[in-house]
Amino acid sequence: MILGGREGWLRAKGSKNESKVSFVELFFDLVFVFSISQLAHSLGEHFTPLGAMEAIMLIFAVWWVWIFTTWVTNWLDPDRMPVRIMLFVLMFAGLILSAAIPDAFGDKAIFFAGAYVFMQVGRSLFAVYALRDVHSGRHRNFLRITSWLVLSGIFWIAGALMEGELRIGLWLVALVIEYSAPALGFRVPGLGKSTVADWDVSGAHIAERCALFIIICLGEAVLQAGKTFAEEPVTPLMIMVFITAFVGTVALWWIYFQFGHERAAHRIEHDDTPGSLARQAFTYAHIPILAGIILSVVGDEFLFAHPHEQADMHLAAAILGGPAVFLLGNLWFKGATTGRPPLSHIVGLVGLGLLLLTLPMVVVYQLGILAAAVLVVVAIWEFASLTRVVPSARSAGDH
Repeated sequence: MILGGREGWLRAKGSKNESKVSFVELFFDLVFVFSISQLAHSLGEHFTPLGAMEAIMLIFAVWWVWIFTTWVTNWLDPDRMPVRIMLFVLMFAGLILSAAIPDAFGDKAIFFAGAYVFMQVGRSLFAVYALRDVHSGRHRNFLRITSWLVLSGIFWIAGALMEGELRIGLWLVALVIEYSAPALGFRVPGLGKSTVADWDVSGAHIAERCALFIIICLGEAVLQAGKTFAEEPVTPLMIMVFITAFVGTVALWWIYFQFGHERAAHRIEHDDTPGSLARQAFTYAHIPILAGIILSVVGDEFLFAHPHEQADMHLAAAILGGPAVFLLGNLWFKGATTGRPPLSHIVGLVGLGLLLLTLPMVVVYQLGILAAAVLVVVAIWEFASLTRVVPSARSAGDH
């Protein structure tokens, strides 16, 4: 039978496919290529304090709907037909959500909120059904999660029906509810609260899924730089700006992937409480990493659009702020998975802060070069300091 028993919808623990990322999961992620593009474009067009706050709220929402789906597919097997169909339905809702992002605080608020609530509540209800009579602990856990998401969904829909500051306030309440829920163990009267034992995740799968999401974000940075360069007249300055944007993106990739992702995957896979570590290192710490990449994409747009302009705090907020937020996220991520925040990242943050002193003396493209140089120094420093350590740790079985 195509559907089969619900016991067969779960990932087989201990099998070679337990941590495998399936093709349908990668297909699902394509929706979020669109989301990231929409977020970066909207922030670039409305780069004001209000625009930044709205963009941050949308980033929190987009990340939350993606990471919750990742947790669900950590337990349910996407290669099973019912789970696969669930992901396709979520993809369609995700397209609606992504398309509404530029006007989410305007006329398309109900489309954004409706799609978001449908994805969050619908996916959780599916998990409740899939786990009923199959795994009592997880079934009860998803009953709690669904209760919290229904509560937050009321504020999402109510906010979409309001306007202006009232909408922002109601959506902020919804985000606070959803982001505080895991820390509170999804406590629900009559259902109790979740425990660490309820989050017996495949650490390698969570790590791989988050890494692929970061690839999507970095891919958007590369695509945006290439698209903008193709539309500009070919001049020595544009070539320099293009190289600067590319080098900066490569440095971001290097900082995250050279050691951070691999070490985190190993640590979470061998941790006694993988769910607790996954919640801190991947569910939460990746938010500033994502935000930093999106802000860096906006910074690259400013490099192309205003290369000769005098650098100021407005432009520096993206050109320097993007790398800074990215490094902060990596500090949190690597500190959580290794217990020792990398000194190179701290020095990089100091270096980016010191570049603010150069604003009266540099134009925009020069500031971009300096920011990229700081990222390159951070990447080289970490590589040089850990290259001597990692091989020996691997050989000793400690890495």
